[in-house]
Amino acid sequence: MSFLDSIRSRASVRRKRIVFPEASTDPRVAEAALRVAHGGLMLPVVIGARDELGESLDDLSVTAIDPVADADLLDDLADHLFERRKHRGISREQAKEKAREPLYFANLLVATGRADGCVAGASHTTRDVLRAALWTVGPAEGIATVSSSFYMLSARFGVDAGNQDILTFADPAVVRDPTPPQLAEIALAAADARARVVGDRPRVAFLSYSTRGSSDGPAVDRVREALAIFRDRAPDILADGEMQADTALNEAIARRKAPDSPVAGRANVLVFPDLGAANIGYKLVEELGGVDAIGPIVQGLRHPCNDLSRGSHADDIVNVACITALMAG
Repeated sequence: MSFLDSIRSRASVRRKRIVFPEASTDPRVAEAALRVAHGGLMLPVVIGARDELGESLDDLSVTAIDPVADADLLDDLADHLFERRKHRGISREQAKEKAREPLYFANLLVATGRADGCVAGASHTTRDVLRAALWTVGPAEGIATVSSSFYMLSARFGVDAGNQDILTFADPAVVRDPTPPQLAEIALAAADARARVVGDRPRVAFLSYSTRGSSDGPAVDRVREALAIFRDRAPDILADGEMQADTALNEAIARRKAPDSPVAGRANVLVFPDLGAANIGYKLVEELGGVDAIGPIVQGLRHPCNDLSRGSHADDIVNVACITALMAG
């Protein structure tokens, strides 16, 4: 079974309520919502009056919630937003106006336990999606840094490739220049998400241009400090660094450069030193290496609210929705 088949199969067992706030305005999202409903993958929720959602969403397998018609629900959600943001000066009327917006309404359903996750970004920027999630859901307990990962699926090994051929790349989309504590939290969130989504044991490599002291510099020191923080906070998760990418992934090179490492040569979570390195890395691998990239997957939130590429197809949206369902719980 391929990884994509696996996440769809496992999502269908969980049957989570996932909100698609852009389904009423974007045909790709509407198609994805119908697919997950008809495939029994989850319980999709769309925002808007059913008679205004369009013919494609006039389907009883899709739950429609109208912010205007359900005044009591809107008031409850606005109260939640007000309590979360009043320290930033938001008024009750401003909170209610914001709660009417489909993106915020959807995230507030998740924040208040009325839904398990949210998928948006087909017609909103990443900044909009993250802002709505942070205003409504907020970071997970013990995590201050919300970040992202891509799941990189290697086509070289065929559709029946095992989990060892799925790599997590973090963070290519959110935190530009992470401090050592932020880098450690990015790694923590990536390891937690991988355990939920891929279902294997995370093996975390903190990447650098240096391997085990082969070079020095402020950037290397930052990675070393991040590893120390990570090990202190998560001693049961296999992690090592600093190491170069070939040491992290190639067992023959790992035996020469880091023979005693529990991670080298077998890493499946690659933590890049900054957003630039991670973003360039995932795009190079995608373009040159015959690799499919799924993401960005937002990690570190209290409940999953994931972002989509604005170039997503319906299949892409279904995949991210299934990952969102697996992250929930």
